[in-house]
Amino acid sequence: MKSTRFVGYLAARTEVNEGYNFADESMPVANKSVNRKIKVSLWRHSYNRVGSVVLHRKASEIFPIIEPILKVYGIPEDFKYIPLVESGLKSGTSPKGAAGWWQFMPQTARDYGLKVNSSKDERLNLRKSTIAACKYLRDLYGELNNNWTLAAAAYNGGSPRVRHAINRQNRGNYYLMHLNRETASYVYKLIAMKEVIKKPTEYGYHNVYVSYPQPAELLAVN
Repeated sequence: MKSTRFVGYLAARTEVNEGYNFADESMPVANKSVNRKIKVSLWRHSYNRVGSVVLHRKASEIFPIIEPILKVYGIPEDFKYIPLVESGLKSGTSPKGAAGWWQFMPQTARDYGLKVNSSKDERLNLRKSTIAACKYLRDLYGELNNNWTLAAAAYNGGSPRVRHAINRQNRGNYYLMHLNRETASYVYKLIAMKEVIKKPTEYGYHNVYVSYPQPAELLAVN
């Protein structure tokens, strides 16, 4: 049964010019299924559903650290929304063992240079884990036809699963592929997060004051 609040929200946003994109790849909103999925995701990230400005507050804290690191490693800036989607409204270790802002599994973290043991867990270090995430994302990008949207999907679902879907369906457009439910909604979540952070009042977030301090030490990347 459809939520009446969602139906109202959907109707209210029908006239908006939806130029949604991720890492400069435009979302094909002319496709009815794609159009509905992004509207559902935007609704789920609206203030009416979230009921807090914690996402905006966390963005103001972590983006000054993440943005310059992404730039150094050549990763599109839109990937800065991954930590907000992965752990923005929660903390701690997932039931599967993923932890930190980038929700690395222990072995993947170690593969990309992070220390994870009984005495230290560098997945919890925002700067170090962001560097590891950049290296991982560059590898995913290379594995998946140099496509950043597919790399984002693989960050969630794993590159073997995404590659298998590409080969089985003979298509490499994320928005038109059939993937498992979580991965199929992942990039929509990233775009929705991007929208509500960049245009808070459009999505019901009022009195949001976000500042982006730029201490010199945050810009240094080894």
